[in-house]
Amino acid sequence: MPATDPPASKPSVSTLLVTLTGRDRPGVTSAVFDTLARYPVEVLDVEQVVLRGRLVLGILVTAPRDVGRLRQAVEKTGRGLGMYVETEDGAGDNRPRRSGRSHVTVLGQPLRPKAVAAIAGRISDTGANIDRIVRIARYPVVAIEMDVSGVDPDLLRQALAIEAAATQVDVAVQPAGLYRRAKRLVVLDVDSTLIQGEVIEMLAAHAGCEEEVARVTAEAMRGELDFAESLRRRVALLAGVDAGALSEVRCEVRLTPGARTLTRTLRRLGYQIGVVSGGFTQVVEPLAAELGIDFVAANRLEVADGRLTGRVEGPIVDRPGKAEALRGFAAAAGVPLSQTVAIGDGANDLDMLAAAGLGVAFNAKPVVREAADTAVSVPYLDAIIYLLGITRDEVDAADAETTETA
Repeated sequence: MPATDPPASKPSVSTLLVTLTGRDRPGVTSAVFDTLARYPVEVLDVEQVVLRGRLVLGILVTAPRDVGRLRQAVEKTGRGLGMYVETEDGAGDNRPRRSGRSHVTVLGQPLRPKAVAAIAGRISDTGANIDRIVRIARYPVVAIEMDVSGVDPDLLRQALAIEAAATQVDVAVQPAGLYRRAKRLVVLDVDSTLIQGEVIEMLAAHAGCEEEVARVTAEAMRGELDFAESLRRRVALLAGVDAGALSEVRCEVRLTPGARTLTRTLRRLGYQIGVVSGGFTQVVEPLAAELGIDFVAANRLEVADGRLTGRVEGPIVDRPGKAEALRGFAAAAGVPLSQTVAIGDGANDLDMLAAAGLGVAFNAKPVVREAADTAVSVPYLDAIIYLLGITRDEVDAADAETTETA
C-alpha cells in the first residue's frame, strides 16, 4: 500500500484562527505572539503580508481549554496596536493543497485588473484553486506569481494561453516542485534575443545588400525557407567584404535591454549560460566573453586574404543544430535537460525550445509563440528572471551589495 503524508494535525484538534489587519508598524507581530505565549498553544501556521503600509497577519494556533480568554486577550492586544482583530474557531490544520500544483507567473506592462480577473476566472473554470498570490516585480514590468493547485499544469497552460492572448499579458505555467529551484542551464539565441537586430543584416550594410539580406532573413524566421539554405544565400552576398567589417559590427552591436542584468543574476546564482546562433563566431564569441557566458555555438565566416569569401566554414548551426548544441551544453554542464531553459524568437529556435525543460519565446513570431512553453512579449530580457521565481527585490539587493563592496 503506497505511503501517504500524515496530516499536520488531527482533525479533532480544536484550533483558533487569528487575523489582524491595519496600519503596519514595528512590533505588531512580536506583541501578538507575546500574548499567545501566555497560553498553552502551538503555532500551526503563519502568513503575513504588507501592502503599501497595510498589514494583514494570520496566525493559526491550537485552541486552549479556555479559548474565550485567549480570544479576549488577543483582541485587547490588537486594539492597543490600533489593529482590527478577527478570530474564528475551527478544527484541524489547513487542508493540504490538492495535487496538480503549478506556479503561474503573470507579466504585464501595465498589468490591468481586467487581465488578472480573466486569468483568475479561467483558473477557477478549470476547477483549480489559487492558494497564494505574491508580487515579485514592479519594474520593468509588473510580475505576480500565483500558487495554483487542483489541475494538471499542461491543461492549465492551454487554458491560460487563450486568456493571455486576449488580455495582452504574458502567462507562464510551470509545475511546482524542487526542480524549479535546482541549478539550471540557460541557453539563449543571439540575434533579436540577446542582442537587438541581426548581425548578418549589419554586415550586409557594409556590402550594400541590406534589403535583399533582410528579405531572406524574414522568410527564414517565419519558417518559410530552410535556414541552412537561407544562410548560404545571404552569406554569398557578403563575398568581398573587408574582414574588418566584423570588428566594426561587433562594436555596433547593442544588447537587448535587461541582457546584462539577466546574465549577471544567473551567474551569481551559479547557473551556467550558453548562446547558440545562426550568426557568426567572430562577433558572438567576444560578446560571450564580455558577458561571462560559458558555452558558445555559432557559424564561422570564411576569410581569405583579408576578405569574406561568401562561404561558411564547417557544419551550419541551424534549427536541428541549435537543439544539438543545447544537449551538448547540458551534458558538459552536468545538467538534465529537464532543468534547462531555452530562449529564442525565430522558427530556427523551435527544436531547441522543444528540447529544453522550459522553452521561452521572446518577442517571437506567432509560430514560435504557439509552440513554446511560454512567451514573453515585453522588450526586457531580464523579465525571464521572474519565470525562475527570482524577485526584483532580490536582484536589486544583490546589485547594491556588490556596489557597496566594490
